[in-house]
Amino acid sequence: MEKNLEHLLSKNLTANFEENKLLIQEILVDNEDLMKREFYFHEKRNIAIICYYIDGLVNTQVIASVIDSFIYQAPRLLKDLDITSLFNLLPDRINKHILHTHNVKLISKIDEAIDAILSGDSVFIIDKCNQAILVSSKGGAERAISEPQTEQVVTGPRDSFTENLRTNTALVRRRIKDPLLSIKSTKVGKTTKTTINLAYLRETVKKGLVEEVMQRLDEIEIDGIIDSGYIMELLEDAPFSPFTTIQSTERPDKVASSILEGRVAIFVDNSPFVLIVPTYFWQFLQASDDYYSRYMAGTFFRIIRFFGFIISLVLTSIYVMLISFHQEMIPTSLALTIASGREAVPFPVLLEAIMMEISFELMREAGLRMPKPVGQAVSIVGSLVIGQAAVQAGLVSPFMVIVVAITGISSFVIPNYAASFSIRLIRFPLLIASGTLGLLGFSIVFSIIAIHALSLRSFGESYLAPATPFQPSDQKDTIIRAPWWTMERLPHLANRKARAKNSEKPEPPTDSKN
Repeated sequence: MEKNLEHLLSKNLTANFEENKLLIQEILVDNEDLMKREFYFHEKRNIAIICYYIDGLVNTQVIASVIDSFIYQAPRLLKDLDITSLFNLLPDRINKHILHTHNVKLISKIDEAIDAILSGDSVFIIDKCNQAILVSSKGGAERAISEPQTEQVVTGPRDSFTENLRTNTALVRRRIKDPLLSIKSTKVGKTTKTTINLAYLRETVKKGLVEEVMQRLDEIEIDGIIDSGYIMELLEDAPFSPFTTIQSTERPDKVASSILEGRVAIFVDNSPFVLIVPTYFWQFLQASDDYYSRYMAGTFFRIIRFFGFIISLVLTSIYVMLISFHQEMIPTSLALTIASGREAVPFPVLLEAIMMEISFELMREAGLRMPKPVGQAVSIVGSLVIGQAAVQAGLVSPFMVIVVAITGISSFVIPNYAASFSIRLIRFPLLIASGTLGLLGFSIVFSIIAIHALSLRSFGESYLAPATPFQPSDQKDTIIRAPWWTMERLPHLANRKARAKNSEKPEPPTDSKN
């Protein structure tokens, strides 16, 4: 069956009208949503024409407009053609003089017609012509532009990407009105044939980066791409690493700013998340609010986020390590308070911490998967009730509840969900090593994580850049957010010529004189 389908798709359109119809209907057999509209035009010749399209994927007003053009305008414009030249010139004459819709082209292969129909375009096959007319008629129901759901901001734009590829690229075009902004297209997936667009700024993007991304996309062999998450996993440099080396975002402003810095944005059709490459670790701790607020406020909250990252990663492990092996490092009064709280707890502190961490993750996942109004109530009430009940039952100590709660809250300050998920994964091996080997285990595992992060690359760029290798000029937008008038150069990942063009230092604002 598969070989027979490939044989049918390899054929060309012929001048035999019935044969063309039979080919398309044989390939798209048993499709209730395949619509056919057959009619005649040219009052003297009575030429037959049939239109194929998929119901629900097209804008029917475009198809109605095309059919009106055939019926009412074609006879007048084609009446002077004699019978010998009519069918040779007909498709080209219709394309240039009759159809007023945008993006119309002639096709001569069956596979082109099938791909167009399944992609939401309409195909018009004319009697005695070996070419068909493809009309761009994509439409149908789609989600309206709304506020971001995973990357909330206090100040800044409120729009987010949708599942429509062209809408997403248009949201970036609105922000970058530069002829150097280029968008390349390719398709991935043998069955889904998902359209993927690459957006980048010519003369700003690093030489070879776009070619590297396109090469990796062309090497993907998979039946289907349903979301950009598929592409993220297939493109990243270290698929077995807990760290994600590709940034995913639903904010058009973040994508636009990344393109201006010389990065490449990857748009995947039917996905509201856009991928950005290359990616640095520090980007995951930066929020859009940092750039829309004054630089002092942006720097302060960015530093808070860095502290939150460290707390969420090591606080529980350090607590377990101190209680289990290094009680002498705790002040005496605090140690007595902790000991009194743990007096009735029957479990070792490591098992107690693992139980609480798993319970917290269960409540977080339950609140995420349940219906939104119910999920928030369950996660909040469940945390309070279970924590209080566990303390009263003597299963956990009050200090452990406080430590796990602070750790969980700290993980929420990380703006990017993928980065927070990575920290949640790393936390458990670090916790187990601290609870079994004390400071030695903590040091070994933390060193392994640090060395692994130092070895990571994202499309040729160091994952921890600009810290390693250290780039002094790029430190103005890493841990701190310097004033705009001090950022006179593009990051080092940008093209050298583009960095030289932007080297002129902006002037700081001055007080106006009345």
